[in-house]
Amino acid sequence: MLAKFYGVKYIAELKRTGRGAVIILLTGIAWISWLGFALVPVPYNVVFLFINGFPLGMLWGVVFSYIEGRRGTDFIGATLAVSFIFASGFVRSAGGWLMLTFGITEFWVPFFTGLLFAAPLLLFIYLMEKIPPPDDTDVTDRMARTPMGKTQRRAFVHSLLPGLAACILIYTFATIFRDIRDNFGAEMWKEMGFFNQPAIFSKTETLITLVILVLIGSMVMIRNSYKALMTAHIFIGIGFILAGASTLLFVSHNLQPIWWMTIVGLGLYMVYIPFNAVFFERLIATFRYAGNVGFLIYLADSFGYVGSVGVLFSKEIFKVKLNWVNFFSNSVIGLSALGLLLTVFSAVYFARKYKAVDRV
Repeated sequence: MLAKFYGVKYIAELKRTGRGAVIILLTGIAWISWLGFALVPVPYNVVFLFINGFPLGMLWGVVFSYIEGRRGTDFIGATLAVSFIFASGFVRSAGGWLMLTFGITEFWVPFFTGLLFAAPLLLFIYLMEKIPPPDDTDVTDRMARTPMGKTQRRAFVHSLLPGLAACILIYTFATIFRDIRDNFGAEMWKEMGFFNQPAIFSKTETLITLVILVLIGSMVMIRNSYKALMTAHIFIGIGFILAGASTLLFVSHNLQPIWWMTIVGLGLYMVYIPFNAVFFERLIATFRYAGNVGFLIYLADSFGYVGSVGVLFSKEIFKVKLNWVNFFSNSVIGLSALGLLLTVFSAVYFARKYKAVDRV
């Protein structure tokens, strides 16, 4: 959460040189922290969870800066963003496999799981450094992407404040429930009777990944950024409907657990992924601002993680004994309805704002 707040400034002002070294430094600190987590006894090893999370919290903004502001950003961004989904399931399956096959303890499994992906990470950082900058047509279509100082950031937020506030609330809801489903998925599967089945994470997340990739990636075919922005609102609205409707069916015992986890996950990611891939990209292009997507993503992320941390603190401070399935399902129903209303408000606001600007 603190990384996201710090990232509002750091990512917004990030220069376009030396980014590969930044990624290696951030991931290196995060990985070595897992060694400390394994070696230092409980409860003192908890500090390494913080050391791990802070640098990782800034990685997305650095990576996205390579591909924003291009005609192909929608598809590339969607492909990157679905890594949240696929990698989340895949890395848990990999970690579960290490534990079951080699008897690695839960304290060592993060370090060895990270080791599995070290070589691919270095290869792809090298390849990212070879990506050429946006060409003239990209800049004409999507605007120049430049670092944003404090004055620029304030002016941008002030000009679109009501719409941005609605988007941040929507994103906060999505972040809370994505994190609960992501971080407590193992507990939820156990509560529903699924034990020692690490492959189940990949089974549900792979389907979601493919659907999201097709939906969000197809937006690359919409050249008009205003139309793409409105289409993103439609996807977000459908996502809330899927999450709420599937949960209603599940709690009324009309939907099997594996289908519920798949459909509710699809719905939540239909809300979550556009903000990390295309929504803010098209917002900048629609209203013709010179700036960068990282600032807006981290502005939304910072409040989103406040919501996630708030849930965890409430559970610990008030000693709430949560059944995660019940808590998750009951909350999704109510907040899906509220999220749908906010999505409609956001779409109407940006449509009116665009027409007003267009007339000028």
